[in-house]
Amino acid sequence: MNFRIEDYYADRLGGDVLLAYKGSITTDLINNVLDTVESKLQDFHEVSKVKKKVYNVLVESLQNLFHHIDDLPDEYKDQFESRFGILVVSKDKNRYRISTGNFIRNDKIAYLREKIETINASSKEGLKDMYKHILNHQKLSEKGGGGLGLVDIARKTGNKLQYSFIPFNEEYSFFNLDVFIDEEVKKTVK
Repeated sequence: MNFRIEDYYADRLGGDVLLAYKGSITTDLINNVLDTVESKLQDFHEVSKVKKKVYNVLVESLQNLFHHIDDLPDEYKDQFESRFGILVVSKDKNRYRISTGNFIRNDKIAYLREKIETINASSKEGLKDMYKHILNHQKLSEKGGGGLGLVDIARKTGNKLQYSFIPFNEEYSFFNLDVFIDEEVKKTVK
């Protein structure tokens, strides 16, 4: 077991950190995070289009984290509450980074990797078509939006989703997703 939560968390704390959190992901936490980041974006005197994009992508990222967290591995159950996740929002030079991390069962990795790779390989028009297809043809899962979140994040940022699966044990890995929002507003698909 080479993965350590403390090391992962520390590695995410580069640039100007607007918010850093590790712990249980709850609806109350989500509301507090959104309020805090909105206030900090005001402090950075960011243009309204960028503030709106960071906020909207943060909402999607938090919803994905909230709805798709797996149980903790036994090794961490006595250290953290259930629904454990990590969130770091930072700004480095001319871009914002929203990093989320959570444990995922190894049997879910192939599906999630394929989904992200499909999104990353798609053009803006392809993402728009994928988004419409999911809206019109897929059932909502018991966890929410039927796969819209990651597609919507890619559409709003215009950037590839950066991710990794860090092996933990036979049953679990730690899923990291880094989303970048450029300070220079790019025209996005609506």
